[in-house]
Amino acid sequence: MEDLIRPHTYIALRLPSDTIKLVQAVPNTTISIGKYGSFQTNHILGRPFHLTFEILDKVEQNDQSLLRIVSTVEAYAHIKDDTSDVHEPEDQEGAENGGDGVEYEVINPEGKVLMRTNREIIDDSRSQKLTMADIEALKREATGSGKAVIAKILESHSALDQKTVFGLEKYTLRKAKKYLRRFTVLPVDVPLLLEWILNEKEPSKVMEIREEILALIGSWSNVHYSGLQADPSVNNVPDTYSGRWLVVDETGGLLVAAMAERMGILSPPQEDQTHTDQARTTDKPNGTGEDSPTMTIKTAPRSVETQTTAMSADTNTITLIHANTQPNLALLTYFDFDPTSPNLSHPLHAHLRSLSWLQLLSPTEDSSYAEPEVVPDEVIQTMKGGKKSNYYRKRRRWEKVKAVVDQTRAGGFDGLIVASVMDPTAILHNTIALLRGGAQVVVYSPNIEPLAELADYYSTARRTAFQTDPPSSDDFPDEDFPLNPTLLLNPAIYTARCRNWQVLPGRTHPLMTGRGGAEGYVFTATRVLPAEGKVEARGSYKRRKLVDVSSASPASQTVSEYAKNDEYSMAVPP
Repeated sequence: MEDLIRPHTYIALRLPSDTIKLVQAVPNTTISIGKYGSFQTNHILGRPFHLTFEILDKVEQNDQSLLRIVSTVEAYAHIKDDTSDVHEPEDQEGAENGGDGVEYEVINPEGKVLMRTNREIIDDSRSQKLTMADIEALKREATGSGKAVIAKILESHSALDQKTVFGLEKYTLRKAKKYLRRFTVLPVDVPLLLEWILNEKEPSKVMEIREEILALIGSWSNVHYSGLQADPSVNNVPDTYSGRWLVVDETGGLLVAAMAERMGILSPPQEDQTHTDQARTTDKPNGTGEDSPTMTIKTAPRSVETQTTAMSADTNTITLIHANTQPNLALLTYFDFDPTSPNLSHPLHAHLRSLSWLQLLSPTEDSSYAEPEVVPDEVIQTMKGGKKSNYYRKRRRWEKVKAVVDQTRAGGFDGLIVASVMDPTAILHNTIALLRGGAQVVVYSPNIEPLAELADYYSTARRTAFQTDPPSSDDFPDEDFPLNPTLLLNPAIYTARCRNWQVLPGRTHPLMTGRGGAEGYVFTATRVLPAEGKVEARGSYKRRKLVDVSSASPASQTVSEYAKNDEYSMAVPP
């Protein structure tokens, strides 16, 4: 992942309100972040990620807002270990007192004060003397990136001295999130992209999948980097490759991005040349009235861009099965990979394969699988340039489609991952045979009912009935056996949810702002290869004699007697 902000890449801006905004860092443009203001993209290009910037007020000589880097000490100044002085009300009858004239609700057995009461505080909007019109006027006139507005709001609160330490800090932090003009630049990764979709966009487009479920899918599917090609001499299995996963993704490419991140093929390679980015000279960058010198930032070396053939990799690959003419991989755009116009140097260009269900189940009915007419070399030499290039382009497209379809139908995949609204029974019926022995099968569903039905099809009882009285090939699949229960072992259903809690003395509870939605469940199983033919146990086995404890011989004699038959026994103590 990049460590510096590059031009034309997508970045995430975390605002003071804890919301996320995804933008593309296009040079010589202006980025607007709503009520917090706007700034020039050139001011952050070449800077490291995870820096917090503050939007300064516009000056008369420049109509553009400048930026100031906020130090870590200043950014976390609101987190303090000590407690500030607050107003101490008079004692009241029946109230606990900590010995200093302040009323408390929580006191430990040693008499130490843990929490101050807020029973006398009345939450009334009339406590704030400023109206919204006054606040808007302050925002237009005040300077200091919103600090003056926050100070004026605190000063105009008539009941501020009645608040507890916790209540005062909470009130101040809430106003800072609303009026402080700051933002933090973060790199776009899969967890952050998922958080942005769930909170700011439409969760239904990614099937309401959460970060915990996405991590559970990656763990059970055993997705990992496997860049080495399998040795054909091992086990005398030629033409075998490692690190090939079969995917059915209807989350807009989110599942593919999560897998590619684990496999190390999500980010584009770095360029080989060392280039310098001139940091933009700004007036008063640190709020001190001094001009900042021009900075030269040398970036890390990048590898030379090499053009690779699409879908040409044999190992460490993702094979995507889709139901439309083209797969829906719109979310991969945020990782510098556009499926409609791919970057030839991006790893996904060679390691991501795609084919439709029609090409997988009945390739002869697909027009792209049919070989175009072969033209003799003599005729090709007489063609014009445009017609000749069109002919070779059709041949290359056919060769690519044929290679992907044939290798997919040959099977040998290391795992199957499904996140689709289609019936999982139909999906597994047509894809289980493509997996090798020991491959992991993972199916995600927002609801548990489809997965519970799927687990029943591979249950022990159904597998025993299938082996006892197997159906004929003409009747399979039928109502009792829609799937072959002997192909998967150890079916299980899992779920996970991480809940945020507020942990304070006497105030420990889950946060009330957690989102609802679907719970989300994951079905897991292991692909096995049933033994063909009759299984027999060979060898010479002798049946042990039952030993009567009452009339048993001493332990040494018992061991000696069984040792003659080369069998193991347990000595019975006398």
